[in-house]
Amino acid sequence: MDRIKVKIINHSGHEEPAYGTPSSAGMDLRAYLDGPVVLKPLQRALIPTGLRIQLPQGYECQIRPRSGLALKHGISLVNTPGTVDADYRGEIGVIMINLSDEPFTVNDGDRIAQMVVTRYSHVEWESVDELDTTERGAGGFGHTGVG
Repeated sequence: MDRIKVKIINHSGHEEPAYGTPSSAGMDLRAYLDGPVVLKPLQRALIPTGLRIQLPQGYECQIRPRSGLALKHGISLVNTPGTVDADYRGEIGVIMINLSDEPFTVNDGDRIAQMVVTRYSHVEWESVDELDTTERGAGGFGHTGVG
């Protein structure tokens, strides 16, 4: 497992993002709010975290939903996964959405999302007239059966 140093500015007063277990891929992000935010059914809101980071070149930060919020409360993220690029220096915000039929309250310090820092590659396109054949070919969107 790789370890990298990432510079962070934390204005939230909450602990820095941390891994829940030694094998966790994601770190919990917490809401940084002056007061509660109530998400009505199907409503979305940008929730600030009070965090700004400086990723090394070649890395990105993905913001993902928390499975417990999704299962228990129908709370997800609109643009999942959200991407924080290495050259972004603004505050990390989380676009939460309430997909349930009940209001949901987000409070200051609540764990609202997961943050995964990972490497990425840049693509160099190579124009060709044909692609290599595979057993699957162009089959997609359920071509192997139900589910």
